Amino acid sequence: MSIKTHRIGVIMNGVTGRMGTNQHFIRSILAIMKEGGVKVSDGEVILPQPVLVGRNEAKLRRLAAMGEGIRVTTDLDAELANPENIIYFDAQTTGRRVDAVKKAIAAGKHVYCEKPTAVSTEAAYELYTLARDAGVKHGVVQDKLWLPGLVKLKTLIDSGFFGEILSVRGEFGYWVFEGDVITPQRPSWNYRKEDDGGIIVDMLCHWRYVIDNLFGAVRSVSCLGATHVKERIDEAGKPYRCTADDSAYATFELENGVIAHFNSSWTVRVRRDDLLTVQVDGTKGSAVAGLRDCIAQHASATPRCVWNPDIDSPVNFNDGWNRVPDYQPFENAFRIQWELFLRHVVFDEPFRWNLLEGAKGVQLAELGIDSWAKRAWVDVPVLQA
Repeated sequence: MSIKTHRIGVIMNGVTGRMGTNQHFIRSILAIMKEGGVKVSDGEVILPQPVLVGRNEAKLRRLAAMGEGIRVTTDLDAELANPENIIYFDAQTTGRRVDAVKKAIAAGKHVYCEKPTAVSTEAAYELYTLARDAGVKHGVVQDKLWLPGLVKLKTLIDSGFFGEILSVRGEFGYWVFEGDVITPQRPSWNYRKEDDGGIIVDMLCHWRYVIDNLFGAVRSVSCLGATHVKERIDEAGKPYRCTADDSAYATFELENGVIAHFNSSWTVRVRRDDLLTVQVDGTKGSAVAGLRDCIAQHASATPRCVWNPDIDSPVNFNDGWNRVPDYQPFENAFRIQWELFLRHVVFDEPFRWNLLEGAKGVQLAELGIDSWAKRAWVDVPVLQA
C-alpha cells in the first residue's frame, strides 16, 4: 500500500543550545523522522524535513550527522526564501528572536517558537498581530501542559475530584552550581540581566500558561525577586557578577478567586518529590503533581491533625495519599506539541497555544518585575485577540 507523505520543510534556528538540541531536535523532530513521520492514518504521514540554522556550522554538522539528509546552513535569509520550507522554528536566545520571527512572517512562513517570545509585552504582542494579519499559523512552546504529572492533575480537575479549588502551591528549582568547583548546569547568560537573563522572565512565562490552562485566568500578581548568588564562573572559566534574579517568589490572584503561589529558584536544594511540584487543595480533595507523577488524597482520607509540638506526631502524613494511575501512555512533552503543530499546519486542526498566549506569558513576567520594583500588587490587563 502506498503511503501519502506530507513533506514539510522546517527551518530550525538556534538548535545548538541545550533545549534546542535535546528537546526540539533529538527528542522531537529527529525522533519523529526516525519513526517515519507523524502517523495520521495507516496510509498517511507528516514527515518533517529540517534544515538546521545557526552561527556555528561545526556544531550544526554534528547534530545533522545524527540523522539522514539533514541540511545545515548559516544563511537564514536563503532558507526563508526557499519555498520548500513551510515552518520557521526559533530557539535562539530571547534577544535575537523578534527580528528573526518578523523575517519569517514577512516571508510567509508558519511560525513556532520557544518562550519567552520577546523581551517586552509590546514586542511579543506585535509578533502576534503581525502573524495574525499575515494569515500564517503560529504557535509557542508550552511544554509543561503535556508533562505526565500535570496531565494527571488535569484529569483530576476535569473529573471534579477537588470540589471547589481553593489554592495552588508550586515549588520549582534546584541548585545551579556556581562553576568554581563543579560545572554549572545552565549557561552564564541566564544570570546577566544585560543578556536578557533572570528567572522571573524565564519561569513566569511558564506559570502563566500552566495557571491559565489548569486553574483560571490570572487577575493580579505580587512578585519578589532576588539575586542570592552574587558571583559565578562563566564558560571560559572567568568570574562574572550576577546582575539578574536567580529566585522569584510570586503570588497570583485568579479571576475565580483561587490563590496560586509559585516559588522559583536556581539557589535551592531539592527536598521534595521532583524538581517541580504543584499542590492543589480543594474542598473535597488535594493532589501533588510532579513532572511525571501525581498523588492525591480524598477528603475521606484526610487525617484530623491536632497541633502538639511536645510529642512525636501520631500521624504519618504520607499515609492516605494514593498514586494517580497512568490512564494513557506518555510521549515527550515537546514532541507531543510539535506533532500537534505539524497537524495544525497540514490539516488546519485546532491549536490554541499561539503567539497571543506567548505574549501573555511575557506580560506576566514583565508585570512581575514591575511588582518587585514597586513592592506592590499589580493588575494583569487582558490582551485582546
